[in-house]
Amino acid sequence: MMTHWTESLIPFQRGRTAIVTGTGGLGYRTAQALAASGARVIIAGRNTDKGAAAVQRIRSEVPQSLVDFALLDLASLSSISQFCRRLQDTHGCVDLLINNAAVMAPPQRCSTEDGFELQFGTNYLGHFALTAQLLPLLRAAPQPRVVTVSSVAARSGKISFDDLQSEHAYRPMSAYAQSKLACLLFSIELQRRSQAMGWNIRSIGAHPGVSRTDLIANGAGAQSAAGLLRRYFWFLFQPVEQGALPILYAATAEEAEAGAYYGPDKLGETRGFPAPARVPRQALDRGVAERLWQVSEQLAGVRFT
Repeated sequence: MMTHWTESLIPFQRGRTAIVTGTGGLGYRTAQALAASGARVIIAGRNTDKGAAAVQRIRSEVPQSLVDFALLDLASLSSISQFCRRLQDTHGCVDLLINNAAVMAPPQRCSTEDGFELQFGTNYLGHFALTAQLLPLLRAAPQPRVVTVSSVAARSGKISFDDLQSEHAYRPMSAYAQSKLACLLFSIELQRRSQAMGWNIRSIGAHPGVSRTDLIANGAGAQSAAGLLRRYFWFLFQPVEQGALPILYAATAEEAEAGAYYGPDKLGETRGFPAPARVPRQALDRGVAERLWQVSEQLAGVRFT
């Protein structure tokens, strides 16, 4: 049924408001496809120049598209709160939230504005806080969805409750894998709570396989081992257009199941077309999910109410 699902199968999105975090790579491609299908799209990011360029490019590629940029720094809890307050003043509901933006494997440990390890704070905790504060607008929509982007790296991740912020030992890829496992845990637990509390939100996880984005260059660096692999073995990385498909499938396909996880279908989920992805064992651990949720509410100062 899902064989070779492509953007051409995206249902008409006119009348729906979508928020996509991240101005480049997968975020850009996702926003472009949603705009082309008629959605009103808000690209949320921390770089106003890149955001403005993304909006201008989509408007030139998709005439009459309804797309705007909004300032949002996921590494700042105050920026997240300001973004959500502005949205509550200007929008009656949010139909689709795509938690996509990420930082990958900076060689040295960095911190967010609030003192969290950069990858955990940006990739996971920032999106957790964003979703919590957008909950009223999501619940006001008739058929809301939240898509949270994880990674094949989540398979090797472990939630280290005794060192969530990598203060005792910082290993770039281990911290990245933990943040992406946390994203998947959140996606699944959000669906459990939505069903239990009657929020009517369809929460779905997705990952892009291994795609040609600037994530490695912006994080680990172009001269890192991963950066050199990306440059000289580019053919191992599928195009961004292909990597965005599982995200778009989770965001728009009627048959995309609540609480499910989607990724590419070929070569160990590194490339291909959207299909159900293998969920790492720890991502199904309800005890870990509930503990992470409680810790996250405390760290971010938010509640899902």
